[in-house]
Amino acid sequence: MIAIIRIHGMVKIKKRLEETLQRLRLKRKYSCVVLVKPKKEQLGMIKNIKNFVAFGEINKETFEKLIEQRGQLINKKKKINFKEVVKELEKGKKYEELNLKPFFRLHPPRKGIDSKKHFGVRKGVLGNNKEKINELIGRML
Repeated sequence: MIAIIRIHGMVKIKKRLEETLQRLRLKRKYSCVVLVKPKKEQLGMIKNIKNFVAFGEINKETFEKLIEQRGQLINKKKKINFKEVVKELEKGKKYEELNLKPFFRLHPPRKGIDSKKHFGVRKGVLGNNKEKINELIGRML
């Protein structure tokens, strides 16, 4: 499972990259999408927008917390079991079938974002964070 968080805002982004962000459902700053079984095309999209997002491999416990605290229901009258939702998503069901919106709106991270520029090279939270994405999501819940 890959979690993608949009860090960069909406100003001064090329149309092609903005369209890629829209297709991944990353419309606003600090919105998050979790791709359970990413396809080859989706991995190519992530490669194109790596300077605007933070992404990495999310573990199951963090994913359960994310759904429980930030998951928004499509039909608010129906209740869901958050632990079963993760199992159903791993089996191949879609978010809409499980009465969940396919994106999560997060808070800005506590203690800020480490987005330092060093000799013209972007470092910090942008790009591939591998396992540190779990810590970042924990600070944003």
